[in-house]
Amino acid sequence: MGKKEFGVRLLIFLVGIIMMSFGITLLIESNLGATAWDVLSIGLFKTFGLTVGTWAQIVGFVLLVIIYVLERKIPKIGTVLNMVLVGVFIDFFLWLLPSIEIVWLQFTMMFTGIIIMGMGSGMYITSQLGAGPRDGLMLVLSKRLNWSIKKIKTVMEIVVLIIGWFLGGPVFIGTFLFSIFIGPIMQFFITWWGIKLNQILTFQTIEEKRGIA
Repeated sequence: MGKKEFGVRLLIFLVGIIMMSFGITLLIESNLGATAWDVLSIGLFKTFGLTVGTWAQIVGFVLLVIIYVLERKIPKIGTVLNMVLVGVFIDFFLWLLPSIEIVWLQFTMMFTGIIIMGMGSGMYITSQLGAGPRDGLMLVLSKRLNWSIKKIKTVMEIVVLIIGWFLGGPVFIGTFLFSIFIGPIMQFFITWWGIKLNQILTFQTIEEKRGIA
């Protein structure tokens, strides 16, 4: 991978992380529930203090340690950046955005958040700079236990959701709608961003060849 290609992939990764974090925050601030992992982070925040973003980072770090112990591989740069930056941007957007009490605006924020999360997730995954800690653990456990990714992801999400709920995290309609819609939305945008990335890299290669010629 050349420097220019890496730069393009890094830019796509960073924009995707920002979009995903913004979508996560919209869902949280809608007060209609949150994703399983965010239910856990919010539950930890309510129980022990710190911030939601800080707990997202701490949980991500713990997962990276588990992955390293199981795989003995140094995580990719994207995996580490994901762990650090998602928490930073969640805290920033939580500070920036107000909580909404008007019902129709809450539902608008919820659905917008789910869509933007799917867009951002598809974008950062397309960059191929490394899976996030949560997805990384899912892949490792799938390989170790010889379970399907779908089965591992379902079990992980349920366990995390139950723990977060017991700690006081918000489980509501948005939590379940996210579980239903995020997969198809992510799949669509992984394909869409993949096509766009190939177009950008192909154009970049053509321009470089013209420059050499």
